Amino acid sequence: MRLLAAGITDPNSLSFLGMPLWLWVVLGAIGLFCAFQAYYWVGYKLGPKIYASRLGRKVGEKNILKVENAVRRWGALAVYGCFWVPGLRHTLPWVAGALRISYPWYVVASALGCLTWVPVASFGLYSVIWGWLRLAAESPLLAGVAAVAVVALIAVVVHRRRRRRAAQRAEEELAKV
Repeated sequence: MRLLAAGITDPNSLSFLGMPLWLWVVLGAIGLFCAFQAYYWVGYKLGPKIYASRLGRKVGEKNILKVENAVRRWGALAVYGCFWVPGLRHTLPWVAGALRISYPWYVVASALGCLTWVPVASFGLYSVIWGWLRLAAESPLLAGVAAVAVVALIAVVVHRRRRRRAAQRAEEELAKV
């Protein structure tokens, strides 16, 4: 048992920029919770004007309607779920405010989202960064190959998404004619 525990770092000794990692996680959760409240109230105050804004045009009416339908159907559960979907995390709260979903339920859902998503993301990111740095210390060549592979994977995903969007735009243009 002692041999197994010898390879595990004491969680209290983890730090970033001189601050314990747990404090970064707490501050990140508080910051994200505050941002979610600001998003809700901006959406609440601006309401339908958001859809006509530059942000609304960039997101697109079709995508906004999808988010609206999810919020209408799932309510606070959609708010909690949006933490786990990149992109949606910072757009759904505006729509929730514009649709004026129950604020007490919104606060509960956003608090639970912050309490669960922030630690997972923080420790996961910390593990990836330090794992790559340990790999780089042991084998710089292998770490370089891993970094190039990740960048290539991101480039392929971005390229496919752009190509798919271009094809959808072309179909929509043909449908208009």
